[in-house]
Amino acid sequence: MKEDIQETRLDNGMVVLTDRMSGVRSATLGLFYRIGSRNEPDELNGITHFIEHCVFKGTTRRTALEIAIEQDRLGGNLEAFTTHEETGFVIKVIDDRLEAAFDLLSDMLTDPRLNDEDLVNEQRVIIEEMKMNEDSPEDLLSDIFQREFFPGHPLGLNITGTPETVRSFSSELTRRYHDQNFRSGNLVIAAAGNVEHELLLDLVRSSNFSRPHVATDQRKQELPTPTTAAPISANHREDLEQVHFVFATPTVSGHDPRRYAADLLANILGGGSASRLWQKVREERGLTYSIGAGAVMFRDCGFLSISGSASPEHLNEITDLVTAELRSLVGNKVSDEELQLQKDQARAAILLALEDSASRAASLAQSELTHGRQIRVEETLSGIDAVTLNDIQDIAAEYFRAEKIAFAALGDLGGFTMGRERLDLGN
Repeated sequence: MKEDIQETRLDNGMVVLTDRMSGVRSATLGLFYRIGSRNEPDELNGITHFIEHCVFKGTTRRTALEIAIEQDRLGGNLEAFTTHEETGFVIKVIDDRLEAAFDLLSDMLTDPRLNDEDLVNEQRVIIEEMKMNEDSPEDLLSDIFQREFFPGHPLGLNITGTPETVRSFSSELTRRYHDQNFRSGNLVIAAAGNVEHELLLDLVRSSNFSRPHVATDQRKQELPTPTTAAPISANHREDLEQVHFVFATPTVSGHDPRRYAADLLANILGGGSASRLWQKVREERGLTYSIGAGAVMFRDCGFLSISGSASPEHLNEITDLVTAELRSLVGNKVSDEELQLQKDQARAAILLALEDSASRAASLAQSELTHGRQIRVEETLSGIDAVTLNDIQDIAAEYFRAEKIAFAALGDLGGFTMGRERLDLGN
């Protein structure tokens, strides 16, 4: 299904993007702000995520219940999220309900009520969310790893904040942060499906997004580039049946032209059921139910991680197997067939995603947020196809080094020891 992308850049800094899909009745509308948890000062850690929650608590036009009812009437598929680098609100509807969906989102995001009573209630909700994450070993280990991998940097802080910071978010403080950051100049609006670009522009121009914004600093915020660490973190929890583990190394950023090679390298390691670690750790030895690898790329840095869980008595053998595979990749032991398999898998995933309006809207937004332009499917496929065995080996040789490998584990670690010498890759 061919892309039909149009874009308009408004004078206030907002970007409006559409990708028209013929023959479908769906329309996905996404509003994405260039603001995430890494933009926050330490004392306001979690406020972006807090605002993401609080815009559902009502506006001057709608109560929280009316927002919920309208959301269900439109199809009930309204998702909101906060990451380290963006905040998004996405709704998928039937094409003839796009105008109603836009009115709902624009009202929530430009005119949230943010009164003290609502905020106190939402503080309780988010603190319960924190407790839920603390009861999940995977989530808890992820928080531990991120904090120690990015020490002293906002990327190491929890997106939800802490109970102390969240309780400090008064109505006045929250409104000020909302007005300063959730503004039109930070906004990318992306829609895909049976949508008309000019219709969406008309909706934008007649909404509060087009009004002059009051007293905010419009200068681009310069964010410090993090310096990654290589911690070895063993967190003993004898109440857990399994040990949850993460191995990680730095890798390239989302801007780096080598990002295609880094993604393919991660997939060779643990991107699917034919990947090395899945086959050797699960299929050949039965040491775990699940193990995988993936690359996380921010705008100025990235990391490749290998994660899974297993019975404590299997962790030593899994560690040796992971180390052996990293060493093998440094030694340039990737075949043409192995690389081609991952290229074929990546191509299939990209082309199949073209059939879904939500995937296409997300792709529009991510290209703009990361690159400031549209990365067309043809360019992505060409970038993947151009990756060579030498490109894979160069990434492995640069980043797969004992002094760069981080390790974190959570569980019953009695009898398990991890020293830097166990991570020696021979380079």
